[in-house]
Amino acid sequence: MVVLVLSACGSKAADNGDTNTGNTNNAAQSGGSELEQIKSAGVIKVGMMGTYRPYNFLNDKKEMDGFDADIAREVAKRLGVKVEFVSQEFSGLTPSLQAKKLDAIISQMTITDDRKKVLDFSDPYITNQVKIIVKEDNNDITKLEDFKGKTIGVGLGTNDETYLRSEVLPKVGEFTIKTYDDVISSLKDLNAGRIDATINNLYALKPIIDANGFKIKAVGEAIKSDQAGIAVRKDNPELVAALNDALQGMKDDGTYNTIFKKWFGEEPAQ
Repeated sequence: MVVLVLSACGSKAADNGDTNTGNTNNAAQSGGSELEQIKSAGVIKVGMMGTYRPYNFLNDKKEMDGFDADIAREVAKRLGVKVEFVSQEFSGLTPSLQAKKLDAIISQMTITDDRKKVLDFSDPYITNQVKIIVKEDNNDITKLEDFKGKTIGVGLGTNDETYLRSEVLPKVGEFTIKTYDDVISSLKDLNAGRIDATINNLYALKPIIDANGFKIKAVGEAIKSDQAGIAVRKDNPELVAALNDALQGMKDDGTYNTIFKKWFGEEPAQ
């Protein structure tokens, strides 16, 4: 459940605890494939929101942490390089990747047909179930058809926003979509009654709900499931193959399960 769109307010400094930025070279500054350039530089520059706990967030030491961050570190290690994190709003990640300010995006980016037109993706590294989220005292919304005439919050630039606009609106009738740059703002508005519902996955919401005491709940069955992958620029078969090899190796030797259980407290679904 990717979704939740959220992000940090503007770009943040790289996580110096994970890399030696002095070795970072722009992909355009050296020859060879992008995989060769990354290995030559000794660094892979990874974009993520940094505000999407438990997937990716800044911890008390101001270091990038979370499930995505651990996946990124392990992938980098298997490529033989260090990782440099760059955090920014979700809607800005793809433009930054295309502008060669990043080498990859590992930030719960859902693999979609539209995105595959402009980006290449690794194999999926997580599947998330998306549900409807409402206030605890709201018994009027339990399914998508109940969105008609309501105000629904969603992350700006996320797959969930596209889903609401292209699939749900035509199906259920008019409702208002309010977009947010970060999850906590959408949940504050939901808790205060300024929006009627949002959609997201419980892995993403639980730590925010626990920390803030929001009186909200998930209702009904999952409305969809999303698979997130590592995004890179188009026409990078060598890099995609290396990323897939790293991800498969993590699954084969149990490293992936260890990371998953660390952040979600359960085994990944088979």
